[in-house]
Amino acid sequence: MAKACSAVAFDFDGVVLESMEVKTRAFEALFAPEGPEAASAIVAHHKANGGISRFEKFRYAYREILKRPLGTREEKALGERFNALVEEAVAASEWVSGAREFLEAHHERLPLFVASGAPQEELRRIVEKRGLTLFFRGIYGTPETKEQILMRIASGLRCGPEAIFMIGDALSDYEGARKTGTRFIGRVRPGEKSPFPPGTRILPDLRDLARELGL
Repeated sequence: MAKACSAVAFDFDGVVLESMEVKTRAFEALFAPEGPEAASAIVAHHKANGGISRFEKFRYAYREILKRPLGTREEKALGERFNALVEEAVAASEWVSGAREFLEAHHERLPLFVASGAPQEELRRIVEKRGLTLFFRGIYGTPETKEQILMRIASGLRCGPEAIFMIGDALSDYEGARKTGTRFIGRVRPGEKSPFPPGTRILPDLRDLARELGL
């Protein structure tokens, strides 16, 4: 770890909580009225683009799959319906193995952050409902990008981004880290294909994260 300053930024869904399936089911329900072919394509795009704002995914779905415009009001309504489908379910999701133990053991000595693609206010409500607020120095989500969040964290800590580790499960997490010079460790669930380039450090869960970080 960096000598001058070190911190860890976690993506949330699939890294702290096992909540990715909640989001997938929400996309399935939201777009089911569009028919099975369109809904399947939209869900596939969602799965292939973890860590990206749901609103970007809505715009892609309408532009590239449904082939019709998405108005501001309709986009807002989609966001509200999506939130109604996911907020309570995400808050009730199981821990990623090892995540709770890591947070409890290291939050007092190491600055910990959330850097998520979920809407920031929703994310903060979920973290509060789950009783996790005390573990994190900052909880950040969209509309900021992963790159912007990581640079915000580095600026607040007055350190270079190379002193921060990003822990993520999606290519967008990796790219955010790469573009900012933040170090990266990927979480890939057992049996799933890694979305990351060869040579990327990956873990099946967070049970060995402290060892990977040299703590």
